[in-house]
Amino acid sequence: MVVAVAVFAATVLHAAILCSAGMTSSFVRSPQKSVDMPLDSDVFKAPPGYNAPQQVHITQGDHVGEAVIVSWVTVEEPGSSIVQYWAENTSHKHKAEGKFNKYKFYNYTSGYIHHCTIRKLQHDTKYYYEVGVGSSARTFWFTTPPKVGPDAPYTFGVIGDLGQTYDSNITLTHYEKNPNKGQTVLYVGDLSYADNYPFHDNVRWDTWARFVERSVAYQPWIWTAGNHEIDFVPEIGETKPFKPYTNRYRVPYKASNSTAPFWYSVKRASAYIIVLSSYSAYGKYTPQYQWLEDELPKVNRSETPWLIVLMHSPWYNSNTYHYMEGETMRVMYEPWFVKYKVDVVFAGHVHAYERSERVSNIAYNIINGLCSPVSDQSAPVYITIGDGGNIEGLANNLTEPQPKYSAYREASFGHATFSIKNRTHSYYSWHRNQDGYAVEADSLWFFNRFWHQIDDSTTAA
Repeated sequence: MVVAVAVFAATVLHAAILCSAGMTSSFVRSPQKSVDMPLDSDVFKAPPGYNAPQQVHITQGDHVGEAVIVSWVTVEEPGSSIVQYWAENTSHKHKAEGKFNKYKFYNYTSGYIHHCTIRKLQHDTKYYYEVGVGSSARTFWFTTPPKVGPDAPYTFGVIGDLGQTYDSNITLTHYEKNPNKGQTVLYVGDLSYADNYPFHDNVRWDTWARFVERSVAYQPWIWTAGNHEIDFVPEIGETKPFKPYTNRYRVPYKASNSTAPFWYSVKRASAYIIVLSSYSAYGKYTPQYQWLEDELPKVNRSETPWLIVLMHSPWYNSNTYHYMEGETMRVMYEPWFVKYKVDVVFAGHVHAYERSERVSNIAYNIINGLCSPVSDQSAPVYITIGDGGNIEGLANNLTEPQPKYSAYREASFGHATFSIKNRTHSYYSWHRNQDGYAVEADSLWFFNRFWHQIDDSTTAA
């Protein structure tokens, strides 16, 4: 009898979950405007010492996690482009030599921007590295990922549209203090918001890089280009898109046979991460289209079960802010995402949080009228997380009624973590800035689309 009651209760609960509508959070954030931190804020301070390296940041430097790109800036003179590095508990130091570059943007001239790739690193090893010379040298560390394999556990942080406001600082602090420690950040675009200032003031690229150094000098951030990285301003003579971004942030795009740094892929632990560009040509016959068409069949789900896609402009968005901006890219690529069973897509752009159910909208052929999203267990979950805290503030104009594909939405700043446990299960959680560091405002167990394709929906799609 007890067993029968338990079975009946579980059945009722399951039915309740399937029949419920999506949730618009009842949490109401106070409507104060986001305010930039002043230029003399502690988080923007340059390190002491003559020509001391600043704006230090790292990202993955190859396709499989055995290399790291180290980048930094010196101001007074070029100095050294050498990185010294050594594994923990060893005394032997290795050296790698990089190169430096400078660029001009309107009336701004950058410092000396150094990029150095450290190669042939051991997996799952803590390394220390040193940049700069003499008394101004600075030392940092990072831990390489485990060897690529189907059951390698790994935790990613997810942040987008950060900017450099007081709210941005809270977001980064929450991420750093999250007890579910992220080991690498999946960054979905819009970094400094320098283009919001007169003449796209590139000083704000410098301040932003000094602000985030406390995280990105110690763990890789996987970069995605957003619209605020375009910096196309012909009225002041700046006609080369993405100039500040490409000079400052390097990615290993050639390792995945990409022809441009705006779309590329990396393997990390048990994840295959594909980065796409919402602001580069993506139509048929374009380089990005041809690359993605060739790239997706290469993903070996027996080696990297988790297929994650990063982009900036979301495809499913029930906010009036940036509504439908990702639609043409969705029409081009969504059938591939379903065919290859992408697990999750992270996007930014909309300054709010939203998680979808597994849906697709690929049946429509102009005349059949089948133009509404439907539940599709081969489709990814789409997560919009452009809620880092930037100067433009929150996007709180949610469409009503809430679409059936939308599982949870809220206009608050925050960050997320995606924690891979093994080839079948990952745990995802989103954290709003107003809560304690361990509080999960939204969470979900992901069941892998290749190895464990059971229904992980939380509402009726």
